[in-house]
Amino acid sequence: MTALAPTLQGFFVERLAGQLGASPNTVAAYRDTFRLLLAFTAERTGTQPSSIEIGDLDAPLIGAFLAHLEHVRHNSVRTRNNRLAAIHSMFVYAALRHPEDAATIQRVLAIPPKRHEKNLVTYLTEDEADALIEACNRDTWTGRRDHTMLVLAIQTGLRISELIGLTVADITVGTGANVHTIGKGRKERRTPLVPHTVEALRAWLTERGGNPADPLFPTSTGKPLSRDAIEHRVALHVAKAEQSCPSIRDKHVTTHTLRHTCAMRLLHSGVDITVIALWLGHAQVTTTSIYLHADMTQKEQAIAKVTPPSTKPGRYQPTDTLLAYLDSL
Repeated sequence: MTALAPTLQGFFVERLAGQLGASPNTVAAYRDTFRLLLAFTAERTGTQPSSIEIGDLDAPLIGAFLAHLEHVRHNSVRTRNNRLAAIHSMFVYAALRHPEDAATIQRVLAIPPKRHEKNLVTYLTEDEADALIEACNRDTWTGRRDHTMLVLAIQTGLRISELIGLTVADITVGTGANVHTIGKGRKERRTPLVPHTVEALRAWLTERGGNPADPLFPTSTGKPLSRDAIEHRVALHVAKAEQSCPSIRDKHVTTHTLRHTCAMRLLHSGVDITVIALWLGHAQVTTTSIYLHADMTQKEQAIAKVTPPSTKPGRYQPTDTLLAYLDSL
């Protein structure tokens, strides 16, 4: 076995768990990165993963792996950059323990993240959100579960990981109704619930029963719903909602779209951006600013307050032949 295996083990046990106290989601994301990288390297070099050296993971190979993620696995640039961040983190750890590979490590650490377009967020209008919720068939157990889950997701803006992690004990439907979550970065927060959501949750808790530690939204076997299962259920209800609300057909709706919908509702209601950041569990207010860019209402209000210039419109005429040439390009 080469030096890579104990270094990788030390990175996960000593660095991530021991020093950084990384969350299970972070550990899982880094684990998946190196599983993909080692499998790619093994296929490319014909070397078993346990026999791969640190020096084998040089900059050209890492570059090829990143290209593989984008063009073969069709990952987004964001995912590509997240994988690169995991690789950088491990190589920083390895740099102090394997000076003999310093040149290789330095070149890998010099690989920059890739710039990408920042698209406006997709969110549902009131009619689209109502159509999605009503698409759940409440004559079935799974339909009633999905109806409650969508109502809660749209009102609170919980992440999909937070929805999966909810237990029966996390819901308070009495005085000061709220949902308790431990979100990204292990940040604990309580989000208040409106009467409509409380009514849906109270009915679901009565039907669902179970112990306080049981998942709030289980499968038919009592286990927590997976990410794929939740996204699949959302896609099914979106397809049905298209019949009554055709505009939803033009949007790529995922569970994260419901989180955006919650944020835009709060913004349109006049809630301050810093409060929205706390509501969503954002570590930085700058993260929440994406909703300001997506909100045309506030932009229209701003431009309405601007006094138009008093100058008369006219066509620019260059005074120099060189400037005229440049304008013609």
